[in-house]
Amino acid sequence: MAGESNRTESMQLAPDDFTSGQEPRWCPGCGNYSILAQMKKVLPELGIPKEKFVFVSGIGCSGRFSYYIDTYGVHCIHGRAPAFATGIKLAAPHLKVFVITGDGDCLSIGGNHFIHLCRRNVDITLILFNNRVYGLTKGQYSPTSGRGQITSSSPYGSIDNPFNPVRMALAAGASFVARTIDRLPKHLAAILKRAAEHKGTSFVEVYQNCTIFNDGAYSDLTDPERREDNVLFLKDKKPYSFGKNSDKVLDWTGNDFKVVNISENKKQKKLITHDECAGHPAMEFMLASLSENQSMPTPVGVFRDIKSDTYEDMLKKQIDSVEKKKGKGDLEQLLNSGNTWVVE
Repeated sequence: MAGESNRTESMQLAPDDFTSGQEPRWCPGCGNYSILAQMKKVLPELGIPKEKFVFVSGIGCSGRFSYYIDTYGVHCIHGRAPAFATGIKLAAPHLKVFVITGDGDCLSIGGNHFIHLCRRNVDITLILFNNRVYGLTKGQYSPTSGRGQITSSSPYGSIDNPFNPVRMALAAGASFVARTIDRLPKHLAAILKRAAEHKGTSFVEVYQNCTIFNDGAYSDLTDPERREDNVLFLKDKKPYSFGKNSDKVLDWTGNDFKVVNISENKKQKKLITHDECAGHPAMEFMLASLSENQSMPTPVGVFRDIKSDTYEDMLKKQIDSVEKKKGKGDLEQLLNSGNTWVVE
């Protein structure tokens, strides 16, 4: 087995090596195709043997992902992908574990599991496909659907306040948090790679189009004529500039962000810059909240990238410490200790 692992490590993997025999069955034009294509490009670049990858998916259109990528995989029950993935990682810490989930699967029935994955900082990469609608079950509104959104289950418009997934991940303590868009393939690939290389819980929200039930949900961010004025690409140690000619920038008022023209800012104070590693929750929250303000650009890129002890490493240290003090113990003795009885 060790020889097989060494042989795989020396092989030069390519995207086709991760193409399964299953034909993808998503609707034509679905953003899932883009995510799958970029993931297959990224995996060979990680330098990890193919047999050490595991993809865990939940229920929904994104749940099919584990069939379409040629690695170990688990298609588990609704909302429980983070819990399944945590068990896999703790049992086999050498594996590279991904969770593939959607806005319905992860943030409704799976919301509790998602929060606890983030707070524990398990070394797992979670990719959230966010199309702001339930696609597989035919177009009901989801936890990320906007207020007023017309769907089959909200014919007069949703009155729910939508979740902001990035803000949730930040609040729950994920050590890497990012956002990208299905129709920005180079950006998508770069973010997926960084998330996969991060040690700890890495969370990536992918704005993903549903051509059938919520087509054009992100058209302001993907239309070439409007994108540059509506998308803010976060760049570490750089100002928050955007616009067709990079002539707009976010400035800090002391309480909030405001958009100013760079030429108008020359006589003002020095512009603030983005810092992925600072770990300032207030600033991260303010950036994440910009996506809810139609007068502001939507940030994409890395919001947070900090180092923190992982759950599995701390668990191993705890087990080693207890074993050093008390020995490995005896399971048979444990099961037969205390008040026990035998049923004849």
